[in-house]
Amino acid sequence: MAQLLKGLPVAKAIVQTLTEKAAALHEKGVVPTLMIVRVGNRGDDISYEKGAIKRCRSCGIDVRRIIFPESVSEQYLLETIEDINNDPSIHGVLLFRPLPKHLNEAKVCAALDPAKDMDGITEGSMAGIFSGSGMGYPPCTAQACIEILDHYGFEIEGKKATVLGRSNVIGKPVAMLLLKRNATVTICHTRTKELPKTCSEAEILIAAAGKAGVVGAGHVSEGQVVLDVGINVTPEGKLTGDVDFGAVEPVVSAITPVPAGVGSVTTAVLAKHVVMAAEKTVK
Repeated sequence: MAQLLKGLPVAKAIVQTLTEKAAALHEKGVVPTLMIVRVGNRGDDISYEKGAIKRCRSCGIDVRRIIFPESVSEQYLLETIEDINNDPSIHGVLLFRPLPKHLNEAKVCAALDPAKDMDGITEGSMAGIFSGSGMGYPPCTAQACIEILDHYGFEIEGKKATVLGRSNVIGKPVAMLLLKRNATVTICHTRTKELPKTCSEAEILIAAAGKAGVVGAGHVSEGQVVLDVGINVTPEGKLTGDVDFGAVEPVVSAITPVPAGVGSVTTAVLAKHVVMAAEKTVK
């Protein structure tokens, strides 16, 4: 039976450290502050927002919100982001996407200062991830994968790591984070030839293809650590990952469940980024 890498213990450990750091910042007169910007009332956005607010406030992070109707003009949204950029009391921003179609999402994201981009949505943040300059912050889900590996004591340096998926949200950034930690990284995708062989040769496999059950028993091997980043909904309304858990779990040495795995760590990483941003303002 594989070791089950649940996200809750990881999140609790992060929160404990952040609570201490936030308290230290409060003593210096700095209140770590997150601004949430949401356009419209998508159910999944609201659900994540509630979790993020609860997590941040439990650490001593203040949370503010600006909620726009779906009809908000692009100019007004851009002006609001500029005001946030110029407000020194706001250390981080969580901007929910996708935006309504009448808004130029790339333009809106580009308007956000990378220093306040807590979820890696700006090109400046992505450039920082690829260059290692430290500018901006990686997407929370990508960073959550690293937090899980570290928490459970899995060595990254020198390991063969394969990332299944090439999105800007998870695949590419998590590959760069692994590379920064001196892993030997392979990026593959659903069109990769001999995909099962490529995946099975890894010591660490991160599944982020966005396709339910794409990783089966033939994609894995004994001793592997598998992180399933996929969130898919079956016709029956059940959440499932990119990994066929029932087929893969008996083979590998450790695996994250879906739900209660990687996704459980993302709001803790968001809070961590806010505290880090606040710490940078202390002279």
